[in-house]
Amino acid sequence: MNNDVFTFLVGGKAGEGVKKAGSVASHIFSSMGRHVFQMDDYMSLIRGGHNFSVISTAHRWISSHYMKANLVVNFDKRSCETHVNDIAENGIMIFNSDEQELENGIGIPLTSEAEKYPMKNLMFGVGAVAILAATIGFEKEEMNQIIKDEYPRGIENNIEFASTIYDIVYPDCGNKFFLEKGDRERPIITGNEAISLGAIAGGLDVYYGYPMTPASTILHTLAREAENFGLAVVHAESEIAVINMAIGSAFTGARAMVGTSGGGFALMTEGLSLAGITEAPVLIILSQRPGPATGVPTYTEQADLAFALSAGHGDFLRIVASPTTVREAYYLTAEMLDLVWKFQTPGILLTEKHLSESSMTVEIDLEKSKWAEPKMYKDGNYKRYQDKDDGISPMLFPPSKKIIKWNSYEHDELGITTEDAKKISFMHDKRNKKLETLIDYLKEQQIVKIIRGENNSNIFTYGSTYMSVLEALRCGSLNPTTVAPIYLNPLPIWELKEFKNQDNIVIEQSSTGQFTKLLKEKAGLNVRNTIKKYDGRPFDPLELSMKIKEVLE
Repeated sequence: MNNDVFTFLVGGKAGEGVKKAGSVASHIFSSMGRHVFQMDDYMSLIRGGHNFSVISTAHRWISSHYMKANLVVNFDKRSCETHVNDIAENGIMIFNSDEQELENGIGIPLTSEAEKYPMKNLMFGVGAVAILAATIGFEKEEMNQIIKDEYPRGIENNIEFASTIYDIVYPDCGNKFFLEKGDRERPIITGNEAISLGAIAGGLDVYYGYPMTPASTILHTLAREAENFGLAVVHAESEIAVINMAIGSAFTGARAMVGTSGGGFALMTEGLSLAGITEAPVLIILSQRPGPATGVPTYTEQADLAFALSAGHGDFLRIVASPTTVREAYYLTAEMLDLVWKFQTPGILLTEKHLSESSMTVEIDLEKSKWAEPKMYKDGNYKRYQDKDDGISPMLFPPSKKIIKWNSYEHDELGITTEDAKKISFMHDKRNKKLETLIDYLKEQQIVKIIRGENNSNIFTYGSTYMSVLEALRCGSLNPTTVAPIYLNPLPIWELKEFKNQDNIVIEQSSTGQFTKLLKEKAGLNVRNTIKKYDGRPFDPLELSMKIKEVLE
């Protein structure tokens, strides 16, 4: 176990306050000035099943959770059975003795103590916070203030229950773990919150969504912030409605964004092609979960990459980019909103459940975010699809005395339907000019993350897997070069050509190696080995470091 990392794991049934206890733990660590990473694992159930939150904290920047936990708190028998092997060396497990008796671990009567209170099931989460407070040496007064701030309902009962649990635990493991304080407190946000705030920073006007895990909380976050930032946030009746309403909003000049997962994106593909031919600037957030079909709704994967790159019928430009960290999700969302308006084409921000729903401490400079601005019409005869050297036509929005015509049929520069052979090829060529213009623009931007190492091998990854890789390399003291393209279409082959004939390893979460195939096909890279994980769970740094070490040797 990495000795500079402390990990707290809490597990129980849905409805017992597991996730809330994890969030409170994260805020405790953050309030100490420490860096935090929280991952929530939950089944697609409102009640029952097995949920757990794992929170890793360190004095330095940390980019992943660790499954080997120093402190494990289990509310029920199933949690004990699930996490029996997740206890770190010198770690402790505290379990609910009303559920079972175990030789290894410390039993406390959570159920019988919680029965004394009206909201008995939700008391378990409060108990987990009390256990954590005792083991890291918090005084009762500090703990009580945290309970008061984080659990505003039933404060007196919560404090009384927490005090009881604290007193039970303290004799055996009070102040067992000393955690060094950091330099300052930092905000904790999820990837979806970062995406939402980045979109607002980029000039978002309207968001359309139909709830689909793991993109749902973007809708929730933006609805919560709508009044503060003058947003229109709409829960539409279907993903088909979502994409078409967004195109309609773009016609009026509103910066529109939509969010979904694989199944919802499948319904949007006809609308995606509509955005392609109408040259509508719409940003789509595609947060991946395991498929096909319903798949595993509340878990993570990277198997929609090929779908995102090729979705929609016909030839048209779509910009695809994937953030590697929660912090980058903020900046990249604003940047993508700017790009779809700059180049008048749909864009896809491709992410995963692991980034969407995990929480990290972040530092964000609000002044560095992009602002979406289109090329605007100034004077003369207005042609919606006027041919320009860069392929980008000036835009005009209603109300106007000029005729503004967007057309789903092939059309001429005015937007009038055509079946003329020369005009058809002319408009294809006009739209295709944007690709070269976009590439020229991207060549001036930082679009690939490269961390140079001393090992002769290179590790390629993308999206949230980048965070797992960085932590795995750190805990394994491994030093290959790490390469993570942020933009996947167009893939920055000009940046990747130096690695073409080198020793390359790919790490991804796709059973068929979709990212590997992309690198081979588009960049011509030689890939010696692909480390894959496709069980719905993100990589654990310790396990991944051992796999990387085996491959490097």
